[in-house]
Amino acid sequence: MITLPPHLEIHDDRFATLVHPMSTLDEIATGFTWTEGPVWFGDHDCLLFSDIPSQRILRWSEGEGVSVFRSGSGFNNGNTRDHLGRLVGCRHGTRDVVRTEFDGSLTALADSYEGKRLNSPNDVVVSSDGAVWFTDPTYGIISNFEGYRAEPEQPARNVYRLSPDGDLKAVASDFVQPNGLCFSPDERVLYIAESGSSHDDAVPSVIRKFAVDGATLRDLGAFAHITPGLPDGLRCDVLGNVWTSAADGVQCFAPDGALLGKILVPQIVSNLCFGGRDGHRLFITAKTSVYRVFVDVRGAEPWTRGAA
Repeated sequence: MITLPPHLEIHDDRFATLVHPMSTLDEIATGFTWTEGPVWFGDHDCLLFSDIPSQRILRWSEGEGVSVFRSGSGFNNGNTRDHLGRLVGCRHGTRDVVRTEFDGSLTALADSYEGKRLNSPNDVVVSSDGAVWFTDPTYGIISNFEGYRAEPEQPARNVYRLSPDGDLKAVASDFVQPNGLCFSPDERVLYIAESGSSHDDAVPSVIRKFAVDGATLRDLGAFAHITPGLPDGLRCDVLGNVWTSAADGVQCFAPDGALLGKILVPQIVSNLCFGGRDGHRLFITAKTSVYRVFVDVRGAEPWTRGAA
């Protein structure tokens, strides 16, 4: 009989094929305020992640540890990479989605909709056609980070699609607070976290599922209910399983919505991404620390699959 390490909790036998009984949960960096937005850069063998209240994007590598990639980040939150490998991030302070060009300069991709400022873009993904999809809750402008607070101008907390030609459209407008999002491997499904309000137990903590039809979404209902805590960041693996943050760690759901298992983390998890030199590492941002664990599956996003 195989004894599992204490950080693994199996709810379905399928989870045993996704994790390794000899794995360890390693804290690779700590001492931050609230970590978020991990994104792997295999071409530079490093991880970038946000420390939102300190307005920094930080860089971690195996050999060099932690360094500052960008200070004065405008309360940068979620990050991803586009189809050319450029960093794309969501900023609360400037209430925009911004791209880092190859020369290090910044290009604001979206900061308003129908003549009104965005709320506080939270998390972002880029589809293979180059479109940028992002969530726009009000968390970032009502949280009062370092005294920063602003009033919402948008009448709803939308999910947006920014087409490659710059056309911005609201593709979902019935969220209480949309948060993390990720595509299935074939991009036919978009999963979006409904984080609601951390102060209102009547708002469900659920991941919603949408069919993707070009530039539009069709609501397929609730995919998974998260407990304890709230769903925040999430990612798909190449098999279509959904890995999501929760209060007790990372929870993994099969494409059919069944809870497969958990990676238990000693801090509340905010986000995660696949990466590492071989693509088999799951990086986890959790409150003041960043963790890493070996998994037996790779991420669905091309940039997560090792150094290539």
